[in-house]
Order: sequence, then structure tokens, then C-alpha cells
Amino acid sequence: MSVSLEVLERLVAFETVSARSNLDMIAFIEAFLRDRGFRVQRIADPEEPKAGLFAEIGPSVEGGLLLSAHSDVVPVEGQDWSVSPFKLTRQEGRLYGRGTTDMKGFLAEMLALADAVQGRELKTPLKLLVSYDEEIGCVGISRMKKQLPSLLGRPKLAIVGEPTEMLVAIGHKGKRAYRADIRGEAGHSALAPQFVNALHVAVDFVAELRQMQQKVQQTGIRNDAYDVPYTTFHVGQLSGGTALNLVPDKASLVFEFRHLAEDDPDEIEAELQQAADTVLAKFPPAAQISLRALAGYPGLSVASSEPVVSLVKSSGGGDTTHVAFGTEAGVLSNLGIASVVCGPGSMAEQGHKPDEYVSEEQLVACSLMLGKVANEVLFGL
Repeated sequence: MSVSLEVLERLVAFETVSARSNLDMIAFIEAFLRDRGFRVQRIADPEEPKAGLFAEIGPSVEGGLLLSAHSDVVPVEGQDWSVSPFKLTRQEGRLYGRGTTDMKGFLAEMLALADAVQGRELKTPLKLLVSYDEEIGCVGISRMKKQLPSLLGRPKLAIVGEPTEMLVAIGHKGKRAYRADIRGEAGHSALAPQFVNALHVAVDFVAELRQMQQKVQQTGIRNDAYDVPYTTFHVGQLSGGTALNLVPDKASLVFEFRHLAEDDPDEIEAELQQAADTVLAKFPPAAQISLRALAGYPGLSVASSEPVVSLVKSSGGGDTTHVAFGTEAGVLSNLGIASVVCGPGSMAEQGHKPDEYVSEEQLVACSLMLGKVANEVLFGL
């Protein structure tokens, strides 16, 4: 635990909320791994002062173990913390600080394993992947995706260490988020019926989304492993208009759908365009709806009989589960890498909350699990 605690203390001190740069933290991880003999490649964001990181050690052969974590954390503004969020605080078996659960605790265990394998002869490579901007819709790994196939190769398995209380998550929904820009006609409200009210167009589109939800709920694919066992639609923001006596000519709404892995997101996207066309057919030609994709990630669905599942379970992971939140495991799975989600801490109880913490017990369990998986995959023990 000494190495992982020292590393976790350093990681928490980096204020890597998604709105800020993560380059200082990436530089620390890069130096840490180079000092231990890893081959390291930084993957710079094309627009922001941010970067991801890939590192590996061992022979350049197929197979091996891939561990994956994201570097960013959610903000602390507006939350009532009793400890400093960006300073690791140890109290009664708990380690407090922003990101301790989501997911710098697992990242610290990744680096502790990297420290433990240095100088040993590996039969297959240990590969580490650190992303960014995961908290705003897996944006970072989406921008890294073109470089990943050549870097990652085909490891035997990947573990994404999001907080699952060390259960082995074999499924989560995918997500796509959109902005709908609505156009109408400006005019005086005294003559309102003569103009196209952009808010009227917007709410009619929302009504179409609700009908899509009702249809999916009644006749769509279901997976009862989830609390909400079907694909969901959600409108998070609706805005428009400047004054009561003006007919608004502009409106916008931000919405998403979270889909079962068994549902085709491209088909759902096509249905969204059809819904927009249905609304526009009821209005004069001045009405417009423009859909713009904002972010998204694929779902994850792994059979419980897959070898990766049994390996992680037998190494200390708990029973299988499905999680409500999305992860980068769906991206890795789509690249052909057998992937599960398993990490310390509870997203429901600790993630994104004030006084976020991870228990030392959970970190120990994670360390033991990673050590057993490494012994089998990297050393053939």
C-alpha cells in the first residue's frame, strides 16, 4: 500500500477537473513510468492543453494485460467539503479527496503495479492507458481512438478501473448527446399567430422524443440486469426567447439517449432525424431543426462465460454486475479487446459527491486482484 498511497497523494493534488489542463499530471505519470523502464507515448489533444498517455513494458508480443483509467475529475464548486478536496486526507481507514473513487484510486494501483513489475522478466506486456475528459462524455478517448489500434495491439484482456466496489461489471449502456438548434420567425407577440415560434417547434420535438421513449418502453429491447431495463431518452436543457412581447425566432435544447448495447445507436439517430422531419412538416418553411452530435460512447456487453470474466472474478473480483454509468470499456471492446470494468470504491455512495473517499480496504482488494491477474497473464504463474 505504501507506493499506491504515495502516488494517490500526488494524483489527488493535481486539480484535473475537466475544464482545466491535465498536462502536469500527465508529466508526473510519464516520468514515473519512464523511470521504471516503460516505453511511453503521450497523445496530445488536437485543440486543448490536454493529453492522454500510453505506456508498456515487457516483450513486444501479442497478448498481455491492459489497464485503463481517466485522469479528469468532476468539479467541487457548490459542494460542501469538510476536508480539502485536492489534498489526500486519511481518516479511520478512508482516503478523502476529489477523484479518490472516480478514479484516481485505481490509477494509483495501476502505477503501483508498474512499480512492482520493474526489473522482472515478463512473458507478455503490461500496457497502461490514461485518458482525459471522460467525465464530459468520453471525449478524450474518442479523440485518441485513431491512434489506439496500433498502440494497444491485442492484449489478452483489459480492466477499466471505474468504481464498482470490486464487482466485475460486464455491461453498461452507451450514450449519444445532441444539441438541437431550432429556427423560427421573429415578430411582435400581438401578431404571434402570423409567425413561427421557435419554442413551439422545440416543444413539439420534445413531444416526439417522449413518444420515442414510450415506444421503446412498451415494445423495445429489454435487459432486466439494469435498474431501467430499456433505452432511455432525456432532455436536459431547453432555452429560447428574449422578451415576452417578442415571438422567439431561436431556441435550443440539449438531449441524450442512453442505449442498451443490443440497440443500434445509428438506427436511433436516424429515428431522431425522422422525428425532426415529422415536426417540421407541421410548420411553415421558416421552421428549421438542426441536430448536432456533442459526445457519445458505445455500450458494453460481455457474456458472463467469457474467460476475461472468470479470470478477474477468480483473482479477487466479486460477482458480475451491470452499471448504470458509462465507461471507456465500450470503446476498448469495440476495438476487439476483451474488457470488463472493475475498480475500488462506489460510484453511488462516493463518486461525484462532497467528501469523496475510497476505503483502504477497497484499495487493498484492488491491489490483490491486479497482482493475481498480473501473475497469471504477465508471468504465467
